[in-house]
Amino acid sequence: MTGIGKFTGEMVQWLASRGHDVRVVTTPPYYPAWKVSEGYQAMRYTTQILDGAKVYRCPLWVPTQPSGFKRMLHLLSFALSSLPVMLAQIGWKPQIVFTVEPAFFCAPMALLTAGLAGSPAWLHVQDFEIDAAFDLGLLPSGGPIHDFALAFEHFFTQRFDRVSSISPNMVQRALTKGVQPDRTLLFPNWVDTEAIYPLDTASGPNHMRRELGIREDQVVLLYSGNMGNKQGLEMLAPLASHFIQDQRAHFIFCGDGAFRPQLEEMVSGMANVSLLPLQPMDCLNDLLNAADIHLLPQKADAADLVMPSKLTGMLASGRPVIATAAAGTQVAEAVVGHGIAVPAGDFDALCGAVKRLLDDGGLRRTLGEAARKFAVTYLGREEVLLRFERALDSLATQHSRLA
Repeated sequence: MTGIGKFTGEMVQWLASRGHDVRVVTTPPYYPAWKVSEGYQAMRYTTQILDGAKVYRCPLWVPTQPSGFKRMLHLLSFALSSLPVMLAQIGWKPQIVFTVEPAFFCAPMALLTAGLAGSPAWLHVQDFEIDAAFDLGLLPSGGPIHDFALAFEHFFTQRFDRVSSISPNMVQRALTKGVQPDRTLLFPNWVDTEAIYPLDTASGPNHMRRELGIREDQVVLLYSGNMGNKQGLEMLAPLASHFIQDQRAHFIFCGDGAFRPQLEEMVSGMANVSLLPLQPMDCLNDLLNAADIHLLPQKADAADLVMPSKLTGMLASGRPVIATAAAGTQVAEAVVGHGIAVPAGDFDALCGAVKRLLDDGGLRRTLGEAARKFAVTYLGREEVLLRFERALDSLATQHSRLA
C-alpha cells in the first residue's frame, strides 16, 4: 500500500485494464512491515490472477531486523528464486521485459530473459539503491565492495534499451551510469486526483481528527508513509518536543517500517503526538485531509537518489508541504511554491518553517491550493500512464522493425 509496490501494482492494473497481457514476477507482500502478510508464505512459489494480470510470487527471505548486509541477502534471495520463473517466460515472447529498481539484483535476469526472448528490456529506477546504500551508510563506502557494486551497476544499466526514472534529476543521474541520452525517459510517479482530493470542511469535521480527539482549531502536522532508514525520521520526535508547549500544534506520525520501534520509544508520553499504524487505502484521503501541514523529512545524502513517492498524495490533498531538502535538489524544486523546503539536518530552519505556517493560515491555504493545482495539472494518473503506454508502444514497434 506504500512506496514502489503501490505504483507498480497500479501500473499493472491500468495496463491490464487497457487490454495488455501482463505477467508479473514478484514476491509475497511484506513491505513496509518486513513481515510476510497473512495468507501468503515466504518460501513457496504461488500463482494468481490479480487485477487482470498473471502474478507469479517467488520465495523470499525477509529479515526481522534489516541491516545493510541482510538487505543484500534479502534482495539476492528473490533474484535467485525468480530465475526459473523468468526463464519460463521466454517461450511467451513478451514484447517488453520491464524491471523496477529496487531491486537492481534483478537487472541481469531481466536482460537475460529479454535477450533469449528477443525482446527489448526496460529498467525503471524508483531509487538508485546502490548509491543510496553507500551514501546513507547502509553499506561501508570505499573499498573493493563499493568498487564492485558501482562497476556491476554501470555494466548492466547501460545494456537496457530504455532507462526511465521518476524525476528529471534522477534521469540525469542515469547518464552517469553509462546510459545514452536517447535511451532515457522521464516516467514520474502519479496520483489519482479523483481519489485524493481536498475534502469540504463545511460538511463536517474530519472523522480521523475527531477519533483522535484533535480540536478543530489545532493545526495538524502529519508524516505518513514508510518509516525506514532513508527518511530522516529521527527529526520528528525532537520537532514535536520543540512545539510541545504550543497548544496549536498536534503531530500525527502514521506508518510502519524498520524505524518505527525507535520512533515509538522517542515519542512515548508526548501528549501532542498521535502514533498510528499504516492505514488501509480507503482511509488514505481522510488521513491526508486530517493534516493542515505535511511533513516530508529526508536525509541530506538521499538528495536526487530517491524521490519520495508519498509527495504526490500530499500535493493532491491540497495541503502545504515542509520538506528537508537542499536547494536545487528535485525534492526542493517540487516543493517550492507548494510548501517550504529547508536544508536537511538544519533543525532550527525546520522549526522556523513550522512556526511560519502555524502563524499564517492564509499562507497555508495559498500554498495548499497551488499544490492541488500542480498535482491535477502534472501528476494525474491517467495523463502519466497514457504517456507511458505510448512510450511502451514506441519501443515495441521500434524493436519489431529492427528484428
